[in-house]
Amino acid sequence: MIQVLIADDHELVRRGLRQTIEAETDMRLAGEARTGQEAVALAAATRPDVALLDVQMPGMDGIAAAAAIHAAHPGVAIVMLTSFGSDAQLHAALRAGVAGYLLKDISGDELVAAIRGAAAGRPQMHPAILRRLMEQMPAPADPLAALTARERDILRLIARGLSNKEIGAELVLTEATIKGYVSTILSKLGVLDRTQAALLAVRYGLVTPDDLPDGVR
Repeated sequence: MIQVLIADDHELVRRGLRQTIEAETDMRLAGEARTGQEAVALAAATRPDVALLDVQMPGMDGIAAAAAIHAAHPGVAIVMLTSFGSDAQLHAALRAGVAGYLLKDISGDELVAAIRGAAAGRPQMHPAILRRLMEQMPAPADPLAALTARERDILRLIARGLSNKEIGAELVLTEATIKGYVSTILSKLGVLDRTQAALLAVRYGLVTPDDLPDGVR
């Protein structure tokens, strides 16, 4: 059962999120917050698997709340929801350690798929946000050249949205071994997380955008 915390200062938005979550047999609403401060307190009290945070909230905004929750409870997958995300907000959210950044125009089915993906450790990005990040990424000369053949194989699977456990099963390696490979890959590529690594894999032709999971494309 995926425990989901929601935070939005608009009651109608919270109601829609609540109804979407409660309709799923594998999800349960852990709590509702109207402000960033309430979200931080609820995350500490309920320890949800996924926290859906609105970017704009009175007082402590969603990004500040995300940073506080991530610092105190790094196991909580945080997904930001916004009507329009500026570049400054997007990059601030990524620095805060969020697992996803979605626009509110997504469907209910896309939202529950993103929640499941985030709970499984896969990054979740709205297609428009993904395109923006790809356009903004620096273009070093052949950044994938430093990767070994095995590391390239693992990067392909990262880009497809597989977790460390799933990659290990695919390549017949232990989850701990895959975790070590992932750390090395991120270091060699000079990126901070799996999402940025997946973006490089697409940009430099290791995978195509169609290889990305639905929640990321």
